[in-house]
Amino acid sequence: MRIYKRNILITGGAGFIGSHVVRMFVNKYPEYRIINLDKLTYAGNLANLKDIENYPNYVFVKADICDYDKIQELMKEYHIDGIIHLAAESHVDRSIKDPFTFARTNVMGTLSLLQAAKLYWETLPEKYEGKRFYHISTDEVYGALEMTNPEGIEPPFSTTASSSEHHLAYGKDFFYEDTKYNPHSPYSASKASSDHFVRAYHDTYGMPTIVTNCSNNYGPYQFPEKLIPLFINNIRHRKPLPVYGKGENVRDWLYVVDHARAIDVIFHNGKIAETYNIGGFNEWKNIDIIKVLIKTVDRILGNPEGYSLDLITYVTDRLGHDMRYAIDSTKLQRELGWEPSLQFEEGIEKTVRWYLDNQEWMDNVTSGDYQRYYEEMYKGK
Repeated sequence: MRIYKRNILITGGAGFIGSHVVRMFVNKYPEYRIINLDKLTYAGNLANLKDIENYPNYVFVKADICDYDKIQELMKEYHIDGIIHLAAESHVDRSIKDPFTFARTNVMGTLSLLQAAKLYWETLPEKYEGKRFYHISTDEVYGALEMTNPEGIEPPFSTTASSSEHHLAYGKDFFYEDTKYNPHSPYSASKASSDHFVRAYHDTYGMPTIVTNCSNNYGPYQFPEKLIPLFINNIRHRKPLPVYGKGENVRDWLYVVDHARAIDVIFHNGKIAETYNIGGFNEWKNIDIIKVLIKTVDRILGNPEGYSLDLITYVTDRLGHDMRYAIDSTKLQRELGWEPSLQFEEGIEKTVRWYLDNQEWMDNVTSGDYQRYYEEMYKGK
């Protein structure tokens, strides 16, 4: 039986961000055994990882992070010495309709992982030495920032401003690692609570923990309830593009592979008990993102410029909709040398082309066929 240098449990590894992290670790570190734990809810799709599913250093386990007994069993069976915790309910609209599910998964699931890791690692001769519990969180725990320059920089950004200028487009305040928590939705409240539990396990038990808070991600394999894949698909099929309010809410966007790169760097080199913010220095109003998507999709599909603008449909704003998020990731850049590799224009071009080139994946996800397939595969297990 092969002995691996590390045995890393990645939770939520069949999801959007998780699948990119799993793929990166499996390919980059053949000396590591990567155990991908995912419940395979609607947002988990093993088709995201077809290219690595037969690699010798990859293991998939279908399980719920709230199943404390199962987590304890896995810790012992695979001799887990590192956890990268991404599994979470993450859609704000769903949290507004069903806050209990978010509290269960995001809070109690995280607590289940923490306690199982604590009990297992404390039985080992070396205890916490060489161990790491890395918890991935969100910028939404910080609340909302004021827009001191609501007009921002007028589009098209690709010809009038660099990404660094985007970061200064709508205000001078940013989320820092010591920004006070002020969550406004059941989703962000559940994530804030889980963050506090992670830090408490370090302060109380000495568990080696790290927390990161990241801005909005975009890229391949994102479930199409989120803005960018949903709108790419709707533009392609001439369906309405529902825009909350006036579309003036501002978000900081990061290409998902750059987030995976940051997770890699932080897991290996980050300081225990530290928090790192991960952002793209890349603020955009929702309505401007949508116009860029329309322009890009129409161009690639050969439609006349402006052809799909009539699909924009303004709808009632989301309850408690935060106006602006903006991450300052200077600490991560200064201490660990990470920075985004893609400008937004390049990232959005790659993203649009991926979804247009992978219509079968999109069709399987939107139809729910992928869920029925995996339900049948894992029936009785």
